[in-house]
Amino acid sequence: VDQHALTGESKPIEKEAGGKVFASTLILGGRILIKVEKTGSDTNAAEIGLILEQTQEYKESLRLRGKQIADDFIAPTLVVSGLTLPMLGPGAAMAIIWTAFGYNMKLYGPISVLNFLHIMAANGILIKDGRSLEMLQKVDTLVFDKTGTLTMEQPQLGHIHPLEPFDEATLLSYAAAAEYRQTHPIARAILTAAEQRKLDLPKVEETAYRIGYGIEVKIDTKLVQVGSAKYMEQLGILFSNQIQNLKVVSDTRGHSLVYIAVDGTLAGILELQPCIRPEAKEIINYVKDQGITVTIISGDHEQPTRQLANELGVEHYFAETLPDKKAELITRLRKDGKFVAYVGDGINDAIALKQANVSISLRGASSVATDTA
Repeated sequence: VDQHALTGESKPIEKEAGGKVFASTLILGGRILIKVEKTGSDTNAAEIGLILEQTQEYKESLRLRGKQIADDFIAPTLVVSGLTLPMLGPGAAMAIIWTAFGYNMKLYGPISVLNFLHIMAANGILIKDGRSLEMLQKVDTLVFDKTGTLTMEQPQLGHIHPLEPFDEATLLSYAAAAEYRQTHPIARAILTAAEQRKLDLPKVEETAYRIGYGIEVKIDTKLVQVGSAKYMEQLGILFSNQIQNLKVVSDTRGHSLVYIAVDGTLAGILELQPCIRPEAKEIINYVKDQGITVTIISGDHEQPTRQLANELGVEHYFAETLPDKKAELITRLRKDGKFVAYVGDGINDAIALKQANVSISLRGASSVATDTA
């Protein structure tokens, strides 16, 4: 189950009988029967929506600069008109009043904003309120959510751990052949890696899908089984201490392991890791060059959050942060005199999005995040 929209965890979570699942999360593989304990307004997602309704609405009123310039010209115009009246007569005085110095600025302000809204819409950027553009230039602190914002939904192949007598290419080709017709993010990551390495996939003769655990295929008389650790345990395959250590390390890093068995023996492991958005580092460097402080706030675990922050050159980060705590951190930054912009995509980001001075969601974000930003 992919529950990052609610919890911020960077990898899918395996669920067993008796486990808790949340409304508004996504089943990536398998099938589940649910005993409903909370419905409607009692679900976690709905409770976040209720908090959103109770938080302060966006009420900041900024006058457009053009209107202010026009208003500032009223007094000087009246003074000049008054001085002209005794010298040149009422006609000249009225002519000066009707020139309305600065009045055109009153028109140019809204037209200028509309023009920029049009330019941004043409580039796939939608602005809900013209005031947001004016406020954006005041931002001195930019806060990013981690999972789904700085990272992509689909992971990428990080390492291949083959066991004798198999090599990396054989292992990856077997896994890609088995996952060829699957559409979940892990399968797509394996197939992308095989395509990048230009591997020829062997022909699959028979396929059997083990719901929620993995897949079993016949390749050149070999029985190939690809899936989770639980699947391997079901098959009676034992893990060495080295494999157990790898599992512990990958869990702390937020990486996912895909196990491959050939004819009932473990042949190797594929290690998948979150894929950082290709533009993320460039954007963060650009923002830092403008003198803006960058912070990451994540519901994910400490190790993967710290690793991402180090990779992107971000000095400030907060891990294992619940939705209401995210909002508290934003509020604290504002109380410290910071002008904060928050970028997020999940239901768990919605409260923080609303607390920030300016908030930004991404294409493909949850509808709650998009509606709030």
